Amino acid sequence: MAERGRPRSFDRDAALRRAMEVFWTKGYEGASISDLTEAMGIGSPSLYAAFGSKEALFREAIELYGRIEGPEIWDVVENAPDARAAVEGFLTATAHSFSRPGKPRGCMVVLSQLNTTEASASVCAALRENRAQGQSGLEARLRRAVGDGDLPPSVDFAALAAFYLTVQQGMSIQARDGASEDRLLAVAKGAMAAWGPLTAP
Repeated sequence: MAERGRPRSFDRDAALRRAMEVFWTKGYEGASISDLTEAMGIGSPSLYAAFGSKEALFREAIELYGRIEGPEIWDVVENAPDARAAVEGFLTATAHSFSRPGKPRGCMVVLSQLNTTEASASVCAALRENRAQGQSGLEARLRRAVGDGDLPPSVDFAALAAFYLTVQQGMSIQARDGASEDRLLAVAKGAMAAWGPLTAP
């Protein structure tokens, strides 16, 4: 059966990308419907018809963020020749990504909603799950390094992953506050100075 009703007169993918940038800049609660519709170039009825709700739009925006921003950082982790190079690449790619001109600074997953309210509880839960996936991904890479003999079995890879993810999350806040790429690279270099003591047998 042919679809009834007036066809959409906007590019849904382009509108979603612009919504992502609004959420990335203002956060979930800080982004009003009028902010979103203005950036997306549509009216609120079209937003609800295409995406269902503000929360559903945000969830799609987070998924899009992961698809287009994640590979720059996580491909380095997966393709590095050893664990140290993986973590150093993780932080170096983070410094580049979080400070790139022409896009919001910092990490959308870290910055877009931290404080839980009644209206945002499910959004916060989704973001916590997303951050937990980052922890799991880095843990898995370090666990693989233990299996390859690249790290000693005594290393607490969960704590090691948590440490470097905490550094990355701090870099996100620094970037949002205006830290330059050089400053973020200096943070990454400082964090890597802890690699030896943290991974010693």
